[in-house]
Amino acid sequence: MNLLVVGVSHHSTEMDLLERLSVPPAATAQVLAELVAQPHVNEAVVLSTCNRVEAYAAVTAFHGGLAEIGAVFSRRAGLDVAAMAEHLYVRYDKDAASHALRVAAGLDSMVVGEAQILGQLRDSYGVAAECDTAGRLMHELMQQALRVGKRVHAETGIDRAGRSIVSAALALVPDGVAGRSALVIGAGSMGSLALATLARAGAAPLLVVNRGAARARRLAALHDAAVVDIGDLVETLSTVDLAVCATASPEAILTVDLVAAARERRDSRRPMLLLDLAVPRDVEADVANLPGVTLIDLDRLGASLMDEPSAAEREAAEAIVDAEVEAFLVWLRGSNVAPTVAALRARAHEVVQSELSRLGQRRPDLTEEQRADVAHTVHRVVQQLLHSPTVRVRQLATTPGGDQYAVALRELFDLRLPPSDEDLGRAVDVEPGEPERP
Repeated sequence: MNLLVVGVSHHSTEMDLLERLSVPPAATAQVLAELVAQPHVNEAVVLSTCNRVEAYAAVTAFHGGLAEIGAVFSRRAGLDVAAMAEHLYVRYDKDAASHALRVAAGLDSMVVGEAQILGQLRDSYGVAAECDTAGRLMHELMQQALRVGKRVHAETGIDRAGRSIVSAALALVPDGVAGRSALVIGAGSMGSLALATLARAGAAPLLVVNRGAARARRLAALHDAAVVDIGDLVETLSTVDLAVCATASPEAILTVDLVAAARERRDSRRPMLLLDLAVPRDVEADVANLPGVTLIDLDRLGASLMDEPSAAEREAAEAIVDAEVEAFLVWLRGSNVAPTVAALRARAHEVVQSELSRLGQRRPDLTEEQRADVAHTVHRVVQQLLHSPTVRVRQLATTPGGDQYAVALRELFDLRLPPSDEDLGRAVDVEPGEPERP
């Protein structure tokens, strides 16, 4: 079994494609089921955030797994495979493990060092576990990534300011948010983070609107905010200083007509500030063309991020990730040889039992005690003969290219693994220098 990551992010594509590929919570189970239904994909975790959509997968072959995951993405985006391939990045085995750990550490985020990605990754892993699409490889990778992400944040200053997409966006608000009224649209994880960040920054009064009123009330109670009925959105928008949009809606919440209606009820000398942190967008792009309206979205946010961790902080974080990747690879290589070692011992046991049975037929005069002594001796001889090669192959398997030793062992002893383990024992199906794009 080999590790494959296929995805798009703010590094590789525009926001329009990210919106088309985004996987809302309600659709995650369906996408996971579609992935693991592919012939070469045995396990899968899907991570969909405001700036990335990625599939982490355990595959039985590089090319087959890549083609199948690319096809799933293509169908979701409504693009042909060739067009989709232009935007995909692909990471395999060591590079895939490194990518997962870097993502968890916040090193690949739009706001480098942000800690919110840890919660998003934990949620994605949890959904995969509930849907039974995370097996041994995904469990190990996700648990390692979450542990390494926590370690990086604890041992380096990479998130010294508690950066997040929300705090970075609020930093762009002219004259700050302290003392200014704010409306948060959406009561999910991003909306919750937005309300908490606004409260810490001194924004007041705070208002929350959400299609599910009960969830809005629970969130508002945590931050001394008031709940607004979604039917009063136009009126509320006409009175607040700024609005933060962070829903999981597949369609825009703030249309041009809605914002224009709110703008007409507002003092023309009073600007309207909208922060759109949702993927897909909560605010129609043309809203930015309305007079007196300033729109800060993820496109603008990505182009304006300047406050990044120092070189020393990044180097410290990268060093932790590099060391942990090597530790993960040792586990991965060792786990891949385990089915071969088990098959070898099982074959030896079968041979011993067969020969003992033949001996019993040829020498019916042997007593039970004599039979037991012979069986014990033969088993000890076989175990001593197998001890060194099985220990050594486990050691060699942890070295680069170590999977070939298990392949050789299977060839020498003509071992056949059970179907599930046959995939685990296969050699890496990719040559050095394999291109990153399909």
